[in-house]
Amino acid sequence: MTDALLQAKGLSKRFGGLLAVNDVSLSLYIDQLHAVIGPNGAGKTTLTHLLSGDVKATSGELWLKGQAVTGWPHHRLSLQGLGRSYQKTNVFLPLSVWENLMLAAQARDAHAPFNPLAWFTRADHNPRVVARAERALDLAGLTSVRDKTAAILSHGIQRQLEIAMVLATEPDVLLLDEPLAGMGAAEAETMVELLHALKQDHAMLLVEHDMDAVFALADVLTVMVNGTVIATGTPETIRGDAKVQAAYLGEATA
Repeated sequence: MTDALLQAKGLSKRFGGLLAVNDVSLSLYIDQLHAVIGPNGAGKTTLTHLLSGDVKATSGELWLKGQAVTGWPHHRLSLQGLGRSYQKTNVFLPLSVWENLMLAAQARDAHAPFNPLAWFTRADHNPRVVARAERALDLAGLTSVRDKTAAILSHGIQRQLEIAMVLATEPDVLLLDEPLAGMGAAEAETMVELLHALKQDHAMLLVEHDMDAVFALADVLTVMVNGTVIATGTPETIRGDAKVQAAYLGEATA
């Protein structure tokens, strides 16, 4: 296996007297989906915040593509190839699918040399931006709704659009926080197919409560309880782990 694209070592986060994440280490690789599961309040979303730079860790180290990035903010990590979606859908509802993607694609140009004339140039005249938006549209399977306003789309397609917006920034690492939340069976199936396809070219971390989807997609599972990792392994290993069954899987199926 190639070197990890994203690696966390001993990440912890304390909010006053609450230790929300306690000494968590993990590694993400291309063509491997790493799922993080656990009961509500286990620290899964806080861990995602730490990995994405939305929250600064109390202690621990973070490495992205071999570079030490501990303490880097989200926008700086994004320019280095890290993309992230959130529990709550974040799209611009009054805009079309294409306009949402163009806005996201422009963000990737933030590292380019400053050009004062760029302020007077239409974004759709920038071939780099257009190419990124077109690629994301195709990858997410949204070509048929390209010109539709985001507000009229179903919840499931809005979630696809959010992932497409992440893809428009050309990430190497994807952190996805409950992308299937609130979906019906058909929409969830479409999302699972999308995530499976994206895994081939991205290192991916998935936080999700849909256990059918998790066990269908994940190559590696990390189980958290009260901010602490209690088990990491293949889906088969996790299914048979007595601690996991007692703390989470048994509770979820009771």
